[in-house]
Amino acid sequence: MKKAKVLTDKELKKVVDYIDAFDKYAERNKAMLLLTHLCLLRVGEVASLKVCDVVNADGEINDVIFLTAEQTKGNDSRRVFVSKKAKQVLKRYIQSDLSVLQRTFLFNTQKSKRFNTNALTTLLKRLYERAAIKGATSHSGRRSGITALSAKGVSVRVIAELANHKHIATTQKYIDVNDSMMQNAVELL
Repeated sequence: MKKAKVLTDKELKKVVDYIDAFDKYAERNKAMLLLTHLCLLRVGEVASLKVCDVVNADGEINDVIFLTAEQTKGNDSRRVFVSKKAKQVLKRYIQSDLSVLQRTFLFNTQKSKRFNTNALTTLLKRLYERAAIKGATSHSGRRSGITALSAKGVSVRVIAELANHKHIATTQKYIDVNDSMMQNAVELL
């Protein structure tokens, strides 16, 4: 099976710019897409996020999201660390629609039903296609995020924990090696 495309920063910006310019649900859709990139969330995990997972009693975005076994692949609970960038994305989304705080699930469809994994997978693929990013799928966010962390020298062991992979070999399959990474490597010699 062909692997999902790893996006460059320029391609990711192109998708975000497309969403900003043409999408009626821009803040929601950017938040869902960027959580796969910035938090290494699986699409099913994004779809299962509850408001109480993300927003604390003071109305602030949590530093860590605790996902239950039912929300994850493999039925193992996990912690998801939320970066400053991801917090900004989530804050913008919530501020764009304060009714989000009154719901159970963080992301609802335009018909006010919670997203399921299939619907979100289809939406993300469509957003990439409309932004003319060929080969990108709902899994591109995780692959792109994992590859970016590796390129920045983060240990594969740390990346495996962030991605919730049981085996480092799985994480290594996600990392896309490119010319820039190889050039940077030889410059260390």
